[in-house]
Amino acid sequence: MKIIKRSGSEVLFDREKIVLAIRKANNRQEVNEKERLTEAQINSIVDDIEIECHKSGHALSVENIQDLVEDGIMQNGAFKVAKLYITYRYLHNLQRNTTDEQILSLLEENNEEVKQENSNKNPTVVSVQRDYMAGEVSKDITRRFLLDEDIAAAHDQGLIHFHDADYFAQHMHNCDLVNLEDMLQNGTVISGTKIDRPHSFSTACNIATQIIAQVASCQYGGQSISLAHLAPFVQVSREKIQKDIRDTMSETGITVDEQQFKYMVERRLRSEITKGVQTIQYQVITLMTTNGQAPFVTVFMYLNEAKNEQEKADLAIIIEEVLKQRYQGVKNEKGAWITPAFPKLIYVLENDNIEPNSKYYYLTELAARCTARRMVPDYISEKMMFSMKVDGNGEGNCYPCMGCRSFLTPDKTGNGYANIANAGNWQPGVSKYYGRFNQGVVTLNLVDVACSSYRDMDKFWQILGERLELCHRALQIRHNRLMGTKSDAAPILWQNGALARLKKGETIDKLLFGGYSTISLGYAGLCECVRYMTGSSHTSEEGKPFALKVMHALNDACAKWKEAENIDYSLYGTPLESTTYKFAKC
Repeated sequence: MKIIKRSGSEVLFDREKIVLAIRKANNRQEVNEKERLTEAQINSIVDDIEIECHKSGHALSVENIQDLVEDGIMQNGAFKVAKLYITYRYLHNLQRNTTDEQILSLLEENNEEVKQENSNKNPTVVSVQRDYMAGEVSKDITRRFLLDEDIAAAHDQGLIHFHDADYFAQHMHNCDLVNLEDMLQNGTVISGTKIDRPHSFSTACNIATQIIAQVASCQYGGQSISLAHLAPFVQVSREKIQKDIRDTMSETGITVDEQQFKYMVERRLRSEITKGVQTIQYQVITLMTTNGQAPFVTVFMYLNEAKNEQEKADLAIIIEEVLKQRYQGVKNEKGAWITPAFPKLIYVLENDNIEPNSKYYYLTELAARCTARRMVPDYISEKMMFSMKVDGNGEGNCYPCMGCRSFLTPDKTGNGYANIANAGNWQPGVSKYYGRFNQGVVTLNLVDVACSSYRDMDKFWQILGERLELCHRALQIRHNRLMGTKSDAAPILWQNGALARLKKGETIDKLLFGGYSTISLGYAGLCECVRYMTGSSHTSEEGKPFALKVMHALNDACAKWKEAENIDYSLYGTPLESTTYKFAKC
């Protein structure tokens, strides 16, 4: 039987340590003979704890064990001993520096929490360990200095989840849509080196992967790029190949008819597209960012983003090649074909690819076969996006999520926010999405709200209101942490086009207000919350009204905060992953 130490490592259960801790409080001078526990009582308390550990079916934490000790002492009526034990526990916690222990357990590969935390990171690799070491320091600084005491306590208790505390000490944002078009068409700077507009599709793909890696190293969330931003470079390569073939024909005296010439051009062009797409696929999964993992990147495939029919046809060729390569997969170290984790793919269903007789239906068939085999791409409906994402001009917009989850709110200005980011590809009267970002997330545990109410509806709404205000304050801390951040903190993001082209030394403050960026209230456990309160699922006729009432309450809270502060609070269905266990323990 094992327990989990504060450092996250697992050790064997040692009843003798518990006995000694109780004796230490029991033998204090402040406790007279009548108030003391007998040896039999002490052993009985420890026996009960041992039974509870066996019954739990999983390793309990040190905090769980200490809670059981306190309960056991008080059940035996030794209240003074319990008080001394609690005081001892509190002082011991103040004196203990768990950061050292946790970092050492990381280095010795003995930290179970880390092993289970992120499947994209291998904690045995030294570069990943460096990131985790920095993360432990950040968590410690966040808990002790940056968060209010009650917010830190609520996070530790699982009432809320303050996301990405392992990066919060630095002035970093969450996720975004990279303005790849601006960077490729108007040039950028990578690691102090000026990068001009590429002169071929393959070069554009290579630059795109460098941008992806740089962006990933300056944020902790996912990023999305669009293949439509690479499509114009297919024509650039086509013209370059045409010139090259004509020059060769002129030098050698070889002549071909127009059809043969076109065939030669398109064959070489297809080969270049294959190589360019392969560059993106293999570079993304083999690059290692400063986060200790491959870049968390999503590739958006949307035909109607193309600016003309020729560009659309070229974009279709790129999409086809991406789907073919993903269908094939990549080889692992043993030579077996596997599904790469990244890049994620999103395919848009639209009028000219959903009907069997439509021009690009073959792409949808290929996407479906790819999904059946590789579980990607995911799909977005253009029709639904147009109806749900309506901008300030009253027009529906279709755009990708940031990474693979969170969507930006529609551009309420309908004018690209008057180009406050100084983007080189801004168009007056056109809504803006690429170059916008999310400031961060705080998630509310709805299940605990329900359980804490003991099915009393009035109590439920009271607790929900209190917890929402707690989340609001936590989100304000996130927002204020980014306030005053200078563009120099991440030049690729704020100065060189990925998100903005601000001046050196200029702060990013204006990008944090007015809807340009979002900040998210996450929620988790709606189904379980509704089932506990009503006895029915949130999708049933009985449970659905209550579920909708809860969702409206969350949405209304975001709207209220947004109106008061001019900050775009948005609602976010949190993919809880490893935090599920933390919330379940709560």
